[in-house]
Amino acid sequence: MKKLILAISAWLPAMWAGAAPYAIQHVEPMNWWVGMKWSDLQVMVHGEKIAELEPALTYPGVRIASVERTDNPNFLFVNLKIGATTKPGEFKLQFKCGRQVVTTYPYRLEERRQGSAQRRGFDAGDAVYLIVPDRFSNGDPSNDDAGMRERSDRRDPNKRHGGDLAGMRAHLDYIHDLGFTMVWPTPLLENNQPSYSYHGYALTDYYKVDPRFGSNEDYRNYVAAANARGLGVIHDVVLNHIGTGHWWMQDMPASDWINHGKTFVQTNNQHTVAQDIHAAPEDKARFVDGWFDVAMPDVNQKNKLVARYLIQNTLWWIEYANLSGIREDTYSYADPDFLNDWNRAVFAEYPHLNVVGEEMDDRPYMVAYWQKGVVNRDGYRSGLPSVMDFPLVDAAPKALTAPEDSGRGLIQIYETIAADYLYADPLKLMVFPDNHDRPRALAQVDGNVDLLKTDLILMATTRGIPQMFYGTEMLIQGPKERTDGVLRADMPGGWAGDSVNAFTGTGLSDGQRDMQHLVRTLFNWRKTSSAVKAGKLTHYIPRDGHYVYFRHDGRQTVMVVLNKNPQATQLDLGRFAGMVKDARQGRNVLTGENVDLRAPLALPAMTSVVLEW
Repeated sequence: MKKLILAISAWLPAMWAGAAPYAIQHVEPMNWWVGMKWSDLQVMVHGEKIAELEPALTYPGVRIASVERTDNPNFLFVNLKIGATTKPGEFKLQFKCGRQVVTTYPYRLEERRQGSAQRRGFDAGDAVYLIVPDRFSNGDPSNDDAGMRERSDRRDPNKRHGGDLAGMRAHLDYIHDLGFTMVWPTPLLENNQPSYSYHGYALTDYYKVDPRFGSNEDYRNYVAAANARGLGVIHDVVLNHIGTGHWWMQDMPASDWINHGKTFVQTNNQHTVAQDIHAAPEDKARFVDGWFDVAMPDVNQKNKLVARYLIQNTLWWIEYANLSGIREDTYSYADPDFLNDWNRAVFAEYPHLNVVGEEMDDRPYMVAYWQKGVVNRDGYRSGLPSVMDFPLVDAAPKALTAPEDSGRGLIQIYETIAADYLYADPLKLMVFPDNHDRPRALAQVDGNVDLLKTDLILMATTRGIPQMFYGTEMLIQGPKERTDGVLRADMPGGWAGDSVNAFTGTGLSDGQRDMQHLVRTLFNWRKTSSAVKAGKLTHYIPRDGHYVYFRHDGRQTVMVVLNKNPQATQLDLGRFAGMVKDARQGRNVLTGENVDLRAPLALPAMTSVVLEW
């Protein structure tokens, strides 16, 4: 009888294996690193009926702490404990049915780069160049479609145009020469959607670069090439939602993995409920749990497995690609407690990194709520160090185009910056004239190039971390109303046969050359200015079409005059004696000319100036 029982026990796993092949379809993350503080690693394994199996491994310093299952038998979550002295190497993650090993996965633990944990993030000493990869440069036309669902068509502003990592890499010198120190590409991960997939915010695979951009290895090589030129790379992360084409939607890891399952329930988009002390719980839940769009299902971060998956994914990309920072999309739409857990994990691993979050609202108090160090009425304490200054980006073009009268004009910029007391650290605000979610800066100032120059001077010299959208230096305009596919226009010269080429200078108008020169002069100078990078800001109430402010740190003083007068004017500097002090001469940053600070400042019409001493 004992022999019969043993024979049956040996035969049953083989029978089960024949009925269910247990083919592994996904293992995420597919590798990890030794020496990480995140040493309690959760590996998600996906395959038909994989939850019927028991995982096992043999490797010094690594053990299986526990195994978690959901209501979907095709998923298994293996919790590994990686010891502090574990060596890099590879082991077989085995999956057993009874005593029989049914399938295995070769799991690798990599060695970290030297100094990885101490990497420096971006701060107010940096300047960020934002690009939409599909619209920047097509370096490899052979991958324009790459077997994906949506085909490329450059004639249609809402379709793929073919920009890729090869094109981005080819023009790193151009970005560096303009004076920028960081590159922020909108998301590069797979968006295998049937339409409108070029923007990158409807992820269909969290661990895979979209093949129309290139491969994971291409991305890592791009970052290395950028780093070799003194450029860091900021990774655009989407924690709130995925695309309907994500493979999860075909085989959900758990019934509560996505909010509202597969049923579209749209968010109310009412940002105020996140901090409204009187808000109805149902309204709060609808804002956080509702879908961002019919094509963008909302991920349920209250599910601890989901939360852990997203945290590990962010850490994986930072370590894998050697990133210099994170920009987090639709920040306020995600679960607030999860966001703090995510921030804690990122900064525990990388204490000197930076993360900037998007709260797209023009009210300073709405944005300030999410910055670390702000004491909120409802008790919420955010862990996010940097926020995007949408209040200033929206106020600036209105101020520059409005008449100078009571409550309008340059006073609108002054009042917006005067609200900095709401923020824990204004130097950590990301400031910008426009981005991929706003009409082009030139359109916002009604095509007035002089006002665009003033807007750029403001963003490069006020407090915070300046960011410029690709093509602003090429006077890309587009319509004044937001039209995404149009404002995210192709960069001239990024495609073979373009008659105008930003990168070589071929076919540029005098105006385009002049704007490139201003950007190049302004942002390369900014690298040298201690006062602008880290100094205090003192500003004066605007008068007579002039808004004057100073950046100062005890070593250097920078005086900025934003001037929107349509005729030449003389600015009496006596009013600013408290800041000018005993300085006799300054240097005009944009022209190189010396300026007598004891005489009225001559200002040509519609010309703003930056002086240093």
